[in-house]
Amino acid sequence: MKKYLIVGLGNIGSDYVNTRHNIGFKVLDHLAKQEDLNFETRKLGDVAEYKFKGRQFILLKPNTYMNLSGKAIVYWMAKENIPLENVLVITDDLNLPFGTIRLKTKGSAGGHNGLKDTQDKLQTTNYNRFRFGISNAFSKGRQVDYVLGEWTPEENAKLGERLDKSVELIKSFAMAGVNITMNTFNGQ
Repeated sequence: MKKYLIVGLGNIGSDYVNTRHNIGFKVLDHLAKQEDLNFETRKLGDVAEYKFKGRQFILLKPNTYMNLSGKAIVYWMAKENIPLENVLVITDDLNLPFGTIRLKTKGSAGGHNGLKDTQDKLQTTNYNRFRFGISNAFSKGRQVDYVLGEWTPEENAKLGERLDKSVELIKSFAMAGVNITMNTFNGQ
């Protein structure tokens, strides 16, 4: 059975639950709710396991805080013997309009501290990342407040459909492969 590590980046604690920066956690929570899965706190994160059409998904929400996410990713890759090409890291992206989803197989961290640490710990920029657009609708000097701010009522109204699409992307990543998934979902 092929194994996949699906990592949602975010920060632990009730202060962060509904923030834009926690979209990685939110996507995994949405998948867990759809499939009636429960996360349990284990080493370096909350983990849920899910089997789907001959694939095993290890869903990971690191509890190391965003800036140290790479440590949890490397640990779970080694523990579950998951190759790098079967890892998908879900993160927020200021450079994409709200709700836009983009899957990439490599690239820079783009100033994202969770991706910087992941890149540092993996010692490569060649890993799959799923970027969820949160837009850049903030005034100069307000980036941190915006990223750590909660969704607007307008965003919340559209979030459910975007989370459904995100779960479809995750399943496609494992079932159809990264290239077909990119062609199907990028820009949606």
